[in-house]
Amino acid sequence: QVQLVESGGGSVQSGGSLRLSCAASGYGDREYCMGWFRRAPGKEPEGVAAIDSDGTANYAIFVRGRFSISQNNGKNALYLHMNNLEPEDTAMYYCAATPNYGLCEPGLFPIMVQTSHGYWGQGTQVTVSS
Repeated sequence: QVQLVESGGGSVQSGGSLRLSCAASGYGDREYCMGWFRRAPGKEPEGVAAIDSDGTANYAIFVRGRFSISQNNGKNALYLHMNNLEPEDTAMYYCAATPNYGLCEPGLFPIMVQTSHGYWGQGTQVTVSS
């Protein structure tokens, strides 16, 4: 059973930075597409960033150039470095893992939530004020 625990959220002003962390365990031998999605109140989940086992990263267009996803060598920790934050980035951010069938993109994560075909943590809140 994959377990994911997020940390690092908080409140910042517009233009500020945060780093989210995710402690991951329970993978076994299966390959997973890892990443982050977010959900703002009253809105559908949005995929933010994804990374596969060889380190190839993909980003949603609205965070490109501002956010960076990374993982440690042991692949038991995932990070999301967020720079130049905007009020529109305010949301609960979730670390996610979905089985990797060859396509690892952030758009997979909202589908994962709808189909329950994957894992995600409890989330960490990010609030950006103007």
